[in-house]
Amino acid sequence: MAIPNVKRFRIASPDGKDYATLMACVPKGTDLNKYLQEASARFDWKSWQEQRASMFKVRVGQQKQKKAK
Repeated sequence: MAIPNVKRFRIASPDGKDYATLMACVPKGTDLNKYLQEASARFDWKSWQEQRASMFKVRVGQQKQKKAK
């Protein structure tokens, strides 16, 4: 079930290489450009990049052993 009045915004990292999706319920009359600049400045880009990198790590060393006959 979706949350009503929630909009998606794409914010760019300070270096401009990465983009993140921000979901927010913004009140009427708010300056969106100012809001997105502030949100981009407050966003924790370092932990976001670490989380993204850890998603693709392959686990090694826990494979199932074959039974010797």
